[in-house]
Amino acid sequence: QVQLVESGGGLVQAGGSLRLACAASGTIFSINAMGWYRQAPGKQRELVARVTTGGNLNYADSVKGRFTISRDNAKNTLYLQMNSLKPEDTAVYYCNADIRPRYDSIYGVYWGRGTQVTVSS
Repeated sequence: QVQLVESGGGLVQAGGSLRLACAASGTIFSINAMGWYRQAPGKQRELVARVTTGGNLNYADSVKGRFTISRDNAKNTLYLQMNSLKPEDTAVYYCNADIRPRYDSIYGVYWGRGTQVTVSS
């Protein structure tokens, strides 16, 4: 069974930094794209950043220049370095990955349970 577990969330003042991590574990044959999404109260879940196996990056306009996504394929771990945080970055951040559990299975979309990020003004 595949699991994605996020860590690194917390409370930080505006202008501060946090680093999120997402570890994939369980039966994993290969991982394709991985990404971070967030959902603020009363709003829809939105893409923050995404990275493919080949290293292609995609960022939401609101975080460009402040957030950096990276992945360690050897450790099946995804990171999100968040700098210059703003109160509007407050949300639950979710990890997402396209994972092929076995050599004879197809890719499925998996989600973590989320980690809370709160930025105070």
